[in-house]
Amino acid sequence: MQENVLGVMEGRFADLIWKNAPISTSDLVKLCQEQFDWKRTTTYTMLKRLCQRGLFANENSVVVVLMSKETFHGKQSEQFVADTFGGSLPAFIAAFTKGKTLSDEEADEIQQLIENSRRKRK
Repeated sequence: MQENVLGVMEGRFADLIWKNAPISTSDLVKLCQEQFDWKRTTTYTMLKRLCQRGLFANENSVVVVLMSKETFHGKQSEQFVADTFGGSLPAFIAAFTKGKTLSDEEADEIQQLIENSRRKRK
């Protein structure tokens, strides 16, 4: 699913917006000129692309966040597990931890996530 994937520059641009939003489009153009050496048209083209994907909106020349960075990365992760492991979280965890020893803290944190998930279902 393409809307959950960002190219390298799209990701850097999105991070810039998440860090500075809400931000006027003129200030965003200036930031992109400084950070990426982009022209105004490049900034607007990239902004339009990410607005079409539902991450941001350009409301009266102010860019606002529609989807938080955390939510976006959560959707990316879900899509990765779905595409790569047939949606199986246990298969993903098995692959991720294969050959890696979890610290006690990591194991405790994972166990806490599992317990919290079970409580939410009840």
